[in-house]
Amino acid sequence: MHDRTFTRLLAVSALALAAACSNEGASSSESAAPADTGLEGEAPADGGEMAASKEKLKTMRAQFAVVDMDADTSFLTEEERQVINKLNQVGVLMSEIYLRQRSEMNPQWRAEIEASGNELLLEMFDLHFGPWDTLDHNKPFYGDMEMPAGAAFYPADMTKEEFAKWIVDHPEDEEAFTSGYTVIRRTEDGGLKAIPYSEHYREWLEPAAELMREAAEITTNESLKEFLTLRAESFLTDDYYESEMAWMDLEGPIEAAIGPYEVYTDNLFGYKTAYEAFITIKNPEESAALAKYKDYLRDMEANLPVEENYKNFKRGFESPIAVTYQVHGGGDNVPGVQTIAFNLPNDERVREAKGAKKVLLNNVLGAKFDRILAPMADEVLVEDQAALLMKKYMSGETLFHELSHSLGPGTITVDGEETTVNAQLQELYSAIEEGKADVMGAYNILYMMERGDMPEAEKNNFLATYFVGLFRAMRFGINEAHGQGAAFQYSYFKDAGAFSWNGEEERFVLDFVKLEQAISDLTRDVVIVQGDGNYEKAKAFLKKYARLDKNAENIIASLTDLPVDIQPVYDDEL
Repeated sequence: MHDRTFTRLLAVSALALAAACSNEGASSSESAAPADTGLEGEAPADGGEMAASKEKLKTMRAQFAVVDMDADTSFLTEEERQVINKLNQVGVLMSEIYLRQRSEMNPQWRAEIEASGNELLLEMFDLHFGPWDTLDHNKPFYGDMEMPAGAAFYPADMTKEEFAKWIVDHPEDEEAFTSGYTVIRRTEDGGLKAIPYSEHYREWLEPAAELMREAAEITTNESLKEFLTLRAESFLTDDYYESEMAWMDLEGPIEAAIGPYEVYTDNLFGYKTAYEAFITIKNPEESAALAKYKDYLRDMEANLPVEENYKNFKRGFESPIAVTYQVHGGGDNVPGVQTIAFNLPNDERVREAKGAKKVLLNNVLGAKFDRILAPMADEVLVEDQAALLMKKYMSGETLFHELSHSLGPGTITVDGEETTVNAQLQELYSAIEEGKADVMGAYNILYMMERGDMPEAEKNNFLATYFVGLFRAMRFGINEAHGQGAAFQYSYFKDAGAFSWNGEEERFVLDFVKLEQAISDLTRDVVIVQGDGNYEKAKAFLKKYARLDKNAENIIASLTDLPVDIQPVYDDEL
């Protein structure tokens, strides 16, 4: 039977772990012992005394539209189905790790809630992977403990200053401490130490590696076999370079991204990666239709409205594009707001050698347009401009957002030393990079229209769709990377006079000419912020622009009848 219950994902993970683990004596990782996390505050022992009210939980529940994410799998062979089912089990293990990356107390709290019989509270805990509301600035809805900025990647009582001082005093630790594949923990004498992911999360990575090897044995697809084999090894060594290179060369209908990737959860420094899984199947016809745009990446780089020293021609421009349908997820891909596309890998070495792959999740994107963006337009724009929205430009902006992650500064030189934008901007990087990809994506679509590769007659359709999309993202909260990135676009465009407020209709009116110019100007400014690699300038930029005025706040507040996002439901097996 196919289980179609989303909240069962974490509950069944223990069964998946037992089935996958061939070494029953494998020791638990250090994540089982939360004593050194420095957590303050508490969660209730009865699963309800300090929980949010039933009304609050119902409101939280209503923010997500449950969507059955059926995908056409009829063309898959039995072999491919077996491989996907193995990878689905790996996705469950990625969820177990990410649950602990958010807080090592999460398994204990979940057990308490489950024992209390509070089903709605348990559902919200599973939906958000912990007791913090991902749509409300991570405010607690169970207990009173604030979510540490560094999640469970660092001791919660460790400050940025303590971390920086430790590196100054122990320069030999800098590489390990700033690695994306270590957690930081306290020593017995109160100092700090780095523990490799492969050691800390061994309890889940060992069975995940075994499942990857089993899937590799099943498949006759040589490119997939190589990726799965190398990624299994990466889980146990924390060296992902070769498996990332192999992932770039994947062929066939199975498109699976599994491993530690994004740094959004690390709001302290933006160093630490979160485990996740995207199990998808590729649509070859739709992928081929968009493939031509990757051939224009070098032209897009050359066309950026900045001086030559800010342009980056060092990255590879292969950048394959895959239009896919997601059939399962895991880890950071599961809780809260759902990803509609991704651009990986993030390793600048791989990007310089091979570029980056852009993967669109077409069934997820389509559900969001139908359930959220299309009806939202009527609340954001005056009637004649709301009617301009087109689904293809939500897809287009999503694609060019991902393409634009591969453009602009990456590896840079600051004070004579080679570094990266991510390393320089630290926790500010994610919001600035997401906003950059948004506005640069819009800039590049306008460039495609200018070249004749997209219909210029639909320019206003695109601009209206793009503008409404900012409100969809800002509803995630302007402390979240995508929401903050959308907020600085909104404020910049406001200052540029790109829209006005119609007080009678209580809707926005776009000035399409000014909006087009503001898109170019903001693209220039944000690329310069990244290329300079100056933390304080980046901080000042966000302080100035990452804010909302009353009109935007009122529009967002009026959208209560619309879900903020979707909650996809996938089959456990094909």
